[in-house]
Amino acid sequence: MQAVTFEQLGGPEALRLREIDEPQLRANQVLVRVQAVAVDHVDTFVRSGAFQTALATPHVVGRDLVGTVLRVAAGVTNFAVGDLVWTNSAGYDGRMGATAEMVAVAADRLYPVPCGVDARQLVAAVHSAATAAIVLQDVMQLTRGQAILIEGAAGNVGRKFIQLAHQLGAVVTTTSAARDFDRCRQLGSELTLDYHEPVASQCDRQFDHIIDTSGKVPLQANLAALNQGGQVTLITAPADNHFTFDVRQFYMAQKQISGFVISHATDDQLARAAKWLNPQFAAGALLEDDLNCQPFAAAAEVHAALEQGRDHHQRFVLVPPTEKI
Repeated sequence: MQAVTFEQLGGPEALRLREIDEPQLRANQVLVRVQAVAVDHVDTFVRSGAFQTALATPHVVGRDLVGTVLRVAAGVTNFAVGDLVWTNSAGYDGRMGATAEMVAVAADRLYPVPCGVDARQLVAAVHSAATAAIVLQDVMQLTRGQAILIEGAAGNVGRKFIQLAHQLGAVVTTTSAARDFDRCRQLGSELTLDYHEPVASQCDRQFDHIIDTSGKVPLQANLAALNQGGQVTLITAPADNHFTFDVRQFYMAQKQISGFVISHATDDQLARAAKWLNPQFAAGALLEDDLNCQPFAAAAEVHAALEQGRDHHQRFVLVPPTEKI
């Protein structure tokens, strides 16, 4: 079968489309015929070594896939041949990557695709949607009536945060370009602010939670905008990888800073996120991403485009040779 692999860490040119052996099922695994694979920034981090993790051999790239069940190992009872399924945790911690015609996936990291949902739209959404779900549920423990500020809200991650925070009953404020105000309001933002200007100059609100999806807002500015006991959650870093802040103000107001990467999410966290997200997908929510579908053979070009910021606000999806673009 064909797969996109890399033999050693490096740039996009390290990726090769080549023939590898069909994976052999182990206990509690499901063999999936892949229909589509989303490409995330974290895939480039794994390929380059920026995110250090154990890799399976051969090193197949990619973590988010959607496909149909071909076979199940003995003892697997929650999936059957022909089921349409998805996973968002392949390709790291020693697991086989997603960008192959067939992938063996642990049954407890596999979830059903709701009936009638477009498979490619779903796989494009699962990384950002699951990140938002786990941050809101487990990291922030966001509750109804709490005030949350979502910065960089018009991006694919920010849009998922808006929708899910709104569903939880939070009071949502967002920052984005002015051209995206209407879209943010439609998704659930109560107050939309221009990201070109400091939040404090546009409103006098204080927040229980702040999430900056861009990494461009000074940490001190966000800490100053928190209520006592409030929390800033970091899911990305500024370009120079450094923040400074007023330590005395921070601890005297009992404020908190948390960090999260979905690569360290537990099986239970991923499963709880999927349980929340699947009904949203079934209802047509969270599936608004603009897709750019490419063949497996374009993987190196897609990685380069993502690293160079040439995604044009689209989500790249790779399609195996057996599927039409």
